[in-house]
Amino acid sequence: MATPDFIRELRTGVGRQLLFLPGTSAVVFDDEGRVLLVRRADTGHWSIVGGIPEPGEQPADAVVREVYEETAVRAVPERLVLVQTLAPVRYPNGDVCQFVDMSFRCRAVGGRARVNDEESLEVGWFGPDELPPLEEFALTRIERAGSDGPTWFQTTAGE
Repeated sequence: MATPDFIRELRTGVGRQLLFLPGTSAVVFDDEGRVLLVRRADTGHWSIVGGIPEPGEQPADAVVREVYEETAVRAVPERLVLVQTLAPVRYPNGDVCQFVDMSFRCRAVGGRARVNDEESLEVGWFGPDELPPLEEFALTRIERAGSDGPTWFQTTAGE
């Protein structure tokens, strides 16, 4: 994912130390039940669309923006699927971030899927039985978005 300007500005003051940030991800389904995936330019792996909300931006608005920016698909959020604090990640430049991911189930309502920015190498629709190799992050979110279960979250209460 491209680094937003506000993160670059923060980094000038805090250096490479851990930043705890919001993140959004989208599991977008079309009318045929296929899921929208992007092959990321940074890793070369297929995944769901994700990004960082801008300061003051609502997470549901951020996910709509990210889906359009990366794929040219217009999407409408239907429900919050999952909220999860992810493990810290160290980027090749040494920056360290930890994200709280808010994952939304979305419905495609327009546009034609295509690479729409420099963050993706490919974009495509995949049926549930046609998914390319995916990391657990994406598989978990697709599975939960495809069910009618409640929003999933993790807690350490009672440990």
